[in-house]
Amino acid sequence: MPHIQDAKFTAPLEVHRFHGLLFDMDGTVIDSTDAIVKHWHKIGKELGVDPNVILATSHGRRSIDVLELYDPKLANTEYVSYMEGLIPKQFGADAVEIPGSRALLHQLETVGAPWAIVTSGTRPLVMGWLDVMALAHPRNLVTAEDVQRGKPDPACYLLGREKLNLPAGADSVLVLEDAPAGVRAGKAAGFKVVALATTHSVEALVEAGPDWVVRDMRSVTMKGWDQKTGEVSIEIVEALQR
Repeated sequence: MPHIQDAKFTAPLEVHRFHGLLFDMDGTVIDSTDAIVKHWHKIGKELGVDPNVILATSHGRRSIDVLELYDPKLANTEYVSYMEGLIPKQFGADAVEIPGSRALLHQLETVGAPWAIVTSGTRPLVMGWLDVMALAHPRNLVTAEDVQRGKPDPACYLLGREKLNLPAGADSVLVLEDAPAGVRAGKAAGFKVVALATTHSVEALVEAGPDWVVRDMRSVTMKGWDQKTGEVSIEIVEALQR
């Protein structure tokens, strides 16, 4: 499988209908990589742990699970929520939006189509980024505090479907993810998954088993909302040709 610069994002246009969309946050809606790198360098220095070692395993995982590896006494909800709540305040200027994400969230929110954010981050982190970036706020969130096991366990995405009161079935829910662990969580939940090649290699994403791989959110747009059936039509363009 080729790297992203050699990959052929030339699959024919497709339109599918879903009852709701579930978005990962970092790498899918925003890219806070620079902020997270600075954050873990700060934490690593405090813990006396090489921050590059932490960063090698932290993306897409809950901070509480990462801290469990390096300083278990800090692996508690209170500390993690406090720690993550500081990130948008301290490093807010280091985040950017994923191209196309603002438009899609705005489209969904404008018509009232069901959508939620399902993330390994804490509630203070997510709300902090949404405020700093001035993005649409979902009516429903699933965060690290809401599940016992993080991605790739499917519990978070199953809870997301439950919170939106969506019917079961693979064609009912579309998951949008950037990390292999998140892709696996979405597929394990039984949902369709779009993987964005924004933070990981195309090879790693394909291996995780998504239904589509795209460069970024500009390939995913809302084409219609049927209020009677409760279905949103989603167009997917320039996906990876496989």
